[in-house]
Amino acid sequence: MQRYNSCSGAASVAVQSVATWLMLLAIGPIRNMPARGAEPAPSTQPAVAYLFTSFRGNGEDGLHLAYSYDGYRWTDLDRSFLAPKVGVSKLMRDPFICRGPDGTFHMVWTTGWNEKGFGYARSNDLLAWSEQKYAQVMAHEPTTMNTWAPEIVYDQPSRRFLIFWASTILGRFPGDDEPNRRNHRMYYCDTEDFSDFTKAKLLFDPGYSIIDATIITRPGNSCVIVFKDERTSVKKLRVALSPDILGPYKDISEPFTDQHTEGPSAIRIGDEWFVYFDRYQMHQYGAVKTRDFTTWTDISRELSFPKDHRHGNVLTVPRAVIDRVERESRQGQTPPIR
Repeated sequence: MQRYNSCSGAASVAVQSVATWLMLLAIGPIRNMPARGAEPAPSTQPAVAYLFTSFRGNGEDGLHLAYSYDGYRWTDLDRSFLAPKVGVSKLMRDPFICRGPDGTFHMVWTTGWNEKGFGYARSNDLLAWSEQKYAQVMAHEPTTMNTWAPEIVYDQPSRRFLIFWASTILGRFPGDDEPNRRNHRMYYCDTEDFSDFTKAKLLFDPGYSIIDATIITRPGNSCVIVFKDERTSVKKLRVALSPDILGPYKDISEPFTDQHTEGPSAIRIGDEWFVYFDRYQMHQYGAVKTRDFTTWTDISRELSFPKDHRHGNVLTVPRAVIDRVERESRQGQTPPIR
């Protein structure tokens, strides 16, 4: 198993290091987002955009995408870009896209509840996708109930991808919400090519059931994990800190969201981190922003999201990628699978 010595080289696409691109952004004052007016004129449009992966309903029809130029107002690309074909249930929930160092988009997703693997596909342009694969990373644990909400971090020094997800293994942590048979912990494996995967190991165990973790890397060799405290009485988001991407994660915070929030995804905009989350019982999307992961400002009322947007992840992409996807989506073109 490749050891990740530091998170300084990790480039989770959810929080990619894009300082050069972000210097090109022209972000104006943020007030009353739904009534902000027209898009910027072509001559002033930014060179990069933010892309949000999503799904609808239970994930039956596959990958949905939305984009934004400021992190507040999101425009739906209004179609499914990839229909699910793998796994027992053949769903595509929690789609997560990581852009590798060569520009390839790697996507993983939840294929269903009672499953021991996740789905995988890749694309060069978000339009034409490879054949889908089913990675049974928990097959060696026969009492595994699920392989939930996988995410990817790329580690530059090792040139390998770290994939992590939540699983319940029956009886593994006695006393954890056992009436509901839930003892989720975060597990991980790594891969160089998404064909061969190392054996899954435990990544994060705070002493109670957790799901929907995302990892943020910061300058100075520090990492932040944002996760949902899945205990029945809590179901809120927390953060924990570590100098290493594989932990140990300590200094667990108090919850910083209301109850019934999940699916966090984070990105840096300017000198602030935006952490988005799904208010799943309210059928709304929310977000907070922070500079230090200690003090939080709720910006949910300033957001504008597509109707029925469900949680995936946010990443930064060149504007040209969005322009092409939007143009071909409007024309109804569906490229062949590569």
